[in-house]
Amino acid sequence: MRFFSRALGGLLVVGLTLGLLLAGAGTIIMALKERAAREARPAIPHERVTAVSVATFAVGRAHPVIVAYGHVESRRTLELRAAISGPVIEIAGNFRDGALVEENTLLVRIDPAEAMSRRDSAQANLAEAEAEIVDARAALRLAEEELAAARTQRDLRRQALERQEQLRGRLVATEATVEAAQMALSQAEQALINLRQALSQAQARITRAELARDRARLALADAERQLRDTEIRANFTGLLSNTNAVLGRRVTANETLGRLIDPGQLEVAFRVSNAEFARLLGPGGKLRDIRITAALDLGETQLTVPGKVLRAGAEVGSGQTGRLLYAALETDGGTVLRPGDFLTVTIAEPPLDNVAVIPASAATEDGRVLVLGADDRLREVTLRILRRQRDSLVVAGAPDGARYVVTRLPTLGAGLKVRPVTREDRAAAIDMVTLSPEHRAELVARVEANRRMPAQVRAQLLARLKQDAVPQRMVERLEGPGRTIRLTAERRAALIARVKANAGMPADLRDRLLERLQQDEVPLRMIERLEAENDG
Repeated sequence: MRFFSRALGGLLVVGLTLGLLLAGAGTIIMALKERAAREARPAIPHERVTAVSVATFAVGRAHPVIVAYGHVESRRTLELRAAISGPVIEIAGNFRDGALVEENTLLVRIDPAEAMSRRDSAQANLAEAEAEIVDARAALRLAEEELAAARTQRDLRRQALERQEQLRGRLVATEATVEAAQMALSQAEQALINLRQALSQAQARITRAELARDRARLALADAERQLRDTEIRANFTGLLSNTNAVLGRRVTANETLGRLIDPGQLEVAFRVSNAEFARLLGPGGKLRDIRITAALDLGETQLTVPGKVLRAGAEVGSGQTGRLLYAALETDGGTVLRPGDFLTVTIAEPPLDNVAVIPASAATEDGRVLVLGADDRLREVTLRILRRQRDSLVVAGAPDGARYVVTRLPTLGAGLKVRPVTREDRAAAIDMVTLSPEHRAELVARVEANRRMPAQVRAQLLARLKQDAVPQRMVERLEGPGRTIRLTAERRAALIARVKANAGMPADLRDRLLERLQQDEVPLRMIERLEAENDG
């Protein structure tokens, strides 16, 4: 009996084994048939549609500008030099680099002892020369009186000679008396000649004394100038630079002690290309009356200063092209501009009509642009580029009202079907949420605690978090990628439609995504990937 029971148990096990093998073989055969049938069905091709950002041509008037870069220069810069040598005995309290000094302010004083000694000596020489002139004039008056007396005496001698000659004619006077009278007249004539010579010498003495006085005056003026040169004063209101004077230091003549810069006489030197320079010329090849705007970037603040083009450079430097222009800046003494500052110069050109302004990313170098047709298929048109302005182009020949691709990617070309996305569509796709005070405080704390974040980005995020409505995507990224969120009905419907419209997605993956999108909370990472894949 025991033998039979064991034999029946073995037959039962063998039967079960065969049954399982037959069931497995049937399952494999059914799977193979299903696979063969699926592969035998012809695949239905689907045209891939790419989402692209588009804009509309707006043909009208454009105001092109020329953007150049230059540096600030000062039209009035004075070097402060020592006119004489000597030790420095006084320095102004604000004689420092960057200090503002008023006109006629005493900056540096050099020891004036030697200059004062020369001045006193020159004053004494001048007084001596003036005294000599007084003495010479007195001597001249005496010489003139002596000459007058000598003329009178000569006249008397001549009259006496004439009487003696008359008496000799009447035989009253002798020859001896006549000769004595002649001798007396001759002596009077000789004395008159000597006195004339003395008068001439007295006049010459006055001339020499006056010349000595003039030389003494010149020496005194030179001494007084040297005394004034011991004081270095500010010729105009300006800023000090490169100061190197020290109290007690002995300076030499013509040594530079600093520079004085007039902040109200600044100009900017900038270079433009030959084509841009040609557009700034008027009749006769002369520069037009050109206004500019110069901007200094100070981080979060930008300083803007107007100006006017004055002249062009006298020559083109070696290895350089274009033209160097100089423009006067309309500033006052309180400006923060300094020589050497790097400025961005904007020059307004005459307006252009019947043109359109498009992003530079929309066209190739030769002006080829992708335009959307009636069925959202791309076609290529060539436009004439008139101006290139930073990241914009001014083009002619654009079809007014037509839509064009804003960014021309290498994967895009004529004949492709696209899904246009306008700026309004992108703005509408941004979901805005209102934060509770507790939620807002938590996000602000997270941003402030992130020390690896750049300061500028941190400031922008904190400013956005202070607003009433905050973009939901920004909130989601701040809270972390592993977070699940609740979708709005519109966003859930849009994601479901995107998944169903993706014909190239495997069926099992599509089913899992649709099932997950039906849940109350959906992983944030999955939503971002779906939206990013569709936008790209």
